Order: sequence, then C-alpha cells, then structure tokens
Amino acid sequence: MQTNRIKTFAVLLAIFLGSVFLQAQDITGQWNGVLSIQGMNLRLVFHISENAGVFSATMDSPDQGAFGIPVNLTTFDGSKLSLAIPAMGLSYEGELNENTVSGTFKQGHLTLPLTLERTEEPPKALVRPQEPKQPFPYRSEEVFFENRMANITLAGTLTLPENGENLTAVILISGSGAQNRDSEIFGHKPFLVIADYLTRRGIAVLRFDDRGTAQSTGNFETATTANFATDVESAIAFLKTHPEINLQKIGLIGHSEGGIIAPMVASRSQDVAFIVMLAGTALRGDKILLSQQAMIFRASGMPENQIEQILAINTKIFDKIIDTKADLSQQEIINFLNGMKVELTVLAAMNGMTTDDYIHLMSAQLSSLWMQYFIRYNPAPALEKLQIPVFALNGSNDLQVSATENLTAISEALKRGGNQNVIIREYSGLNHLFQECASGLPQNYGLIEQTFSPKVLMDLADWILSLQITN
Repeated sequence: MQTNRIKTFAVLLAIFLGSVFLQAQDITGQWNGVLSIQGMNLRLVFHISENAGVFSATMDSPDQGAFGIPVNLTTFDGSKLSLAIPAMGLSYEGELNENTVSGTFKQGHLTLPLTLERTEEPPKALVRPQEPKQPFPYRSEEVFFENRMANITLAGTLTLPENGENLTAVILISGSGAQNRDSEIFGHKPFLVIADYLTRRGIAVLRFDDRGTAQSTGNFETATTANFATDVESAIAFLKTHPEINLQKIGLIGHSEGGIIAPMVASRSQDVAFIVMLAGTALRGDKILLSQQAMIFRASGMPENQIEQILAINTKIFDKIIDTKADLSQQEIINFLNGMKVELTVLAAMNGMTTDDYIHLMSAQLSSLWMQYFIRYNPAPALEKLQIPVFALNGSNDLQVSATENLTAISEALKRGGNQNVIIREYSGLNHLFQECASGLPQNYGLIEQTFSPKVLMDLADWILSLQITN
C-alpha cells in the first residue's frame, strides 16, 4: 500500500531511505553524492544556503522522484558538516576538504559512506522507457466530475480508442497517499503506462487526481478509505453519462489501497462489471502494517530481536485503536503512548530521537482519521459479497503487501461468497509496484527503469477483453 499512507507510517518506523547534506569553507551551493545500496546507486543532491550565519538545506533524490526535502538540522563549523532529519531517524556527518565532503550516512541500523562533491550540474533526467510519448493513437479527454456527497470536483483524463462505440471501460484507483491521475511516484507514472497500454488494446480508461491533489478539489488529509470510495462511485456515475461507454462493461482496477476500495465499491453497486486487485488485501489493516514492517525490516537486515520488539510494541498500539472503536484524538493517543514510555524509548533511540519527540511524531500519525480507519478495516466481508469476475494478482517480491498471505485470504473470502469467476495469480520477481526486481525494498523503486511489468499489462488486457459480459 505505492506514496503513501501505509508508506508514510512505515517511514515513521524506519523503512524510508534517507536524506543527507553538505557544507564547505563556503559550504553553500549544490552538492551531489551517491549512496551505494545493495549493488544499486541512489543519487542525492543537496542545496545548502546560509543567512546571517544560520545554515539550512534541502535534498533532492532524483532517482526516487523526490525534490526539495527539508533537512531539519544543518550545522557547519568551518570543516565539519552535520545534517539530520530526526523524524526519519537520519543523520550525516562529514569533513570538508576543498570541494569534497567525506562522511557517513546513518539511518537506524544502516550505516553507509557518502562523499559529496560541489557541482552546479543539474541531475540527469530519469530513464523511464515505458512512459508513452505523443502523438497517441487514441483520443484523450480532460474531464471533470462532481462528488456531490463530498461537494468536491474531481479532475481526470479519459482515454478512448480512436474508433470505438459500446466500449469496455475501466477506472484506475490509486494506492495510499495523495497521488495525481498518473499515480506518479519515485519518478514513475504507472497509471499513465497502464492507461496507454489498455487504450491501445481497445479499452477506455478513466484515471483521476485524488481529492485535494493536482486539479481535484477537496481535502485529502481528512479523508478515509471510505471517503475515497465515494470518489470512485462518482467516477462510475460520470462514465455512465458517456455515449461511447457500454454501461454493462464498467470495471475497476485498484492498486494497493485501491485494491481495497474496488471491492468496497463493487459490493454495494450494480454498476461494476468486474474488478482487478493489484496488490490488494483481504486482511485487516493492522495485520497489513505489521506484516509490512516485518518484511521490510528483515529485507533491510535488521536484527530479529529488534524486529520482534517493534512488532510487539506496535501490536499493543494497534490493539488500543481497534478496541477503542471510536476515533482517538492526538492527545488521547499521547496519553496512551506516555504509558508505554519505557518501551518507546527503545524505538526512539533506533530512530535517533528523544522519546518525547518520538511520541509526538507517532501520535500525529496515529491520530489521522485515515490511519485509524485503515487499522480497523477488514476487507474480507466486501469480497464475500462479490459475484462478478475478479482478477487478484501480486508480486512475489512485494514487501508492502505479502503476496502469499493476501492472495490466499482473497481467494478464501471469494470462495466463502460462492464466487466462481476468479483468477488468483502471483508473479515471480515483481515488487509492490509490479516492477521486475531483485529486491522488493521501497527505496529501490525509483532506481528501476521499468515502470510496470509488460507481462502483467498483457495479462490485464487479455483478461478484460476475454470477459463474456452481456447487456
């Protein structure tokens, strides 16, 4: 769950790959460095400025499509540069020697050498060979539609085969975190790639900006998964007004959290003809988060005793949210976490933070209405109600949504409901974004040139076009 809420929470517990910085006799300016991680190179670009003797910095991670990340603590004494982002548990210390800073980057258990060099050269453009380029052999319409329940306007792009009528159509539903219509993340645009491929195969595709993102109105931060589901229902209502769309052939393709939303919508709507769950789930949210943390920590080489400590503490916190049922305020969560101060001191130290700062950061994350809803929500009952065709798929290297656990749970839920029109498929060597990879670690997403597996694209189109859906 490809930017971002599940990702955001995981970052809090040390899965995000870092930040770093620099300075010199005159330390101001642009500095470039490269982290070597498990045989892959991650470029970092640091921009350091000074005002009245006070230094500040921002970081770009071009390979991950991230720019302007603020560094909270930046100090330079004429030779020694220190940088830190406590919320991510990141720190860097280096010594300046003319136009080079040599030092050490740290995040939790991860310690890596990092050398920074002063340069004014802009970072090279990311290589994304699958990203389509105009002119396209199909029509593209910029569209707006209303979610009257939420009183917001959603903006998107509808792509249609050049010569088509009575078209099968799909709506793309993004994963967690505020994303634009292309589901842009780490320099990749997977929804653009999917829409392009499917439309070339004769399928109309609607993709739209999340509420409060890009051209869509509304407030993303106060919305839950249930609220996002009403946005998808509004997208269905919009497609039903289009003269070229077959009303009996409207389907949903959801990725990650979108794979939760798709069955949620389909279970209460007669207008959904089929769904595709890309790394969707059938387990309650707390189980997803705990599994995600365990998989990523292990893949990152964290000692097993530390993993067990973290999971035990987070289980206790999640149980509190589940048992309370009503939404908890930030102060109520702070009060609860203060009762766990001795245990949380260990996690705070792992992240290079004081216990009080760590509790404040955790409480801000856990008081989110989205997070509390996600932790409590069980997708299985919605799946049990489905009698439409379902294609559920995942990659064997997915470290955010376990393929084995979730595909099994999805299959069992659909069987309990008596649904026979189901395909469950695990793809070897694919990560959470459906990229071919050696490692499923999130920090590697931006380092991979491939945006989306060509094999999965072909299988999606073949399956949709094979469905025998009659008027």
